[in-house]
Amino acid sequence: MLKRKEFILGAAVGLTFAAAATAGGVITWPGAEAAPAAKVGQLVPSAGAGALAFAPPQGAPLSFADIFQQVAPAVVQIDVKTRVQRPRGVFQIPGFGAVPIPGAPGGSGEGEEDNTQLAAGAGSGFFISADGFIVTNNHVVENAEEISVKLSDGRELKAKLIGRDEGTDLAVIKVEGSAFPFVSFEEAAEPRVGDWVIAVGNPFGLGGTATAGIVSAKSRDIDPTGYNEYLQIDAAINRGNSGGPTFDIYGRVIGVNTAIFSPSGGSVGIGFAIPATTAKAVTDKLMRGETVQRGYLGVQIQTLSKAAAAALGLSEDTKGAYVAEVTAGAPGERGGMQIGDVVVSVNGEAVDSSTELTRRVARAKPGDTLRLEVLRDGKRQTLNIRAGTRPSEAELNGDQGSSAQQPGEDGAAVGQSIEGMTVAPITSALRQRYSIPDDMQGVVVTAVAPRSEAGKMRMPVGTVIQRANNRVVRTEADLKAAVDEARSAGRPGVFLLIRVQGTNSSVVLPFAKSE
Repeated sequence: MLKRKEFILGAAVGLTFAAAATAGGVITWPGAEAAPAAKVGQLVPSAGAGALAFAPPQGAPLSFADIFQQVAPAVVQIDVKTRVQRPRGVFQIPGFGAVPIPGAPGGSGEGEEDNTQLAAGAGSGFFISADGFIVTNNHVVENAEEISVKLSDGRELKAKLIGRDEGTDLAVIKVEGSAFPFVSFEEAAEPRVGDWVIAVGNPFGLGGTATAGIVSAKSRDIDPTGYNEYLQIDAAINRGNSGGPTFDIYGRVIGVNTAIFSPSGGSVGIGFAIPATTAKAVTDKLMRGETVQRGYLGVQIQTLSKAAAAALGLSEDTKGAYVAEVTAGAPGERGGMQIGDVVVSVNGEAVDSSTELTRRVARAKPGDTLRLEVLRDGKRQTLNIRAGTRPSEAELNGDQGSSAQQPGEDGAAVGQSIEGMTVAPITSALRQRYSIPDDMQGVVVTAVAPRSEAGKMRMPVGTVIQRANNRVVRTEADLKAAVDEARSAGRPGVFLLIRVQGTNSSVVLPFAKSE
């Protein structure tokens, strides 16, 4: 599964639109289908001279010029100033990344306490109301000390942060004024793979730029810790497009540009936008001054793979989310969840993956009762759990410990050899060496044979094996018994719950094949 770190969340610089300014009144463009009644200042499609009345465009447009000309006035440049650590001995090209601002306060010497400086960054955004509300990405305005907005007519206005949501990477800011041209989210018409799209924004500080392409895929799960099922588009998105809109050929916003997949930092034709249905629900709350609250269980989960299901003695078509860790005192623990449970449904709806479980729980309101069906020791059980309130991402990340992987100081491998791994009971010395929590039970991997199956999967020295075949492991004998049981049952490997670098995860250690 792709991780967020493989993606670039862009916030670049500069945006000056060449399109003519439009303030007040309803803006239309030829050749589009009818839209709902417009509010003052809203940019909406309608039939025009020479067009087939209320008929949608057929096939590819001859040009996107009319669309860009009419919707561009609602797209803005967002400039921010944030405080960052002052770089030493690093030359930065203005316009890309953090840019030193002349005269900004900040320490300059090694001995000074304040070694920070103001830095400039920018992204894109767009008006969604005539009274100055603007949508953008959270990562564009996060930690900003100053926010300003440049309109297509050249005006620059100070903006204030109204609200932001880390989970969906959305934020709302506001400028003072009225009769701003704005666009609306399209919730009714679902974009299809192959539909034309046009992205408008501020790539690499080049100003108002339009790029066109198609919807390449839907429901992309590029961030398993988040709550978006992204639209994938091939209209070029680069640094600085973050927070800008993706339009369909009717001039309706179908997504908020957020991320790209790129080995080079530039567009390779794989961009991602937050769908309009998600963006509208979140931004509506933020505009009202509400915070976005999500349900919370307090468990660490993983998608149950076919290999894991087979190793656990379940049918290969069993789908669900494996519970790798339960936070002490969290709603999940209070409701009876245990390590080793496989969650297969929530409130009667099947769960196919860990991401699906996360999103189902997140949609619940704090205090709601969640009915979870779990597999425990091969038997189905139902748990009724009252959802808590999900902490911030910073709080959740702060809860994760760190476990340094260090080789033995004397290089000696102690313990019993099992399946290419040398494992030993957890002693006080091993706890200190591998930063193992005092209350953790299991056996420690002290050496791995390079040509073994464990070696091929690069099992780290210092790994703590807590469970095998979903049974608690306290000694080498417990692990050996679980391995022998799995072999006797004809399973392809042994299912292990391990802890590496402060995080629990499940793996299947395959058995070596006889030759």
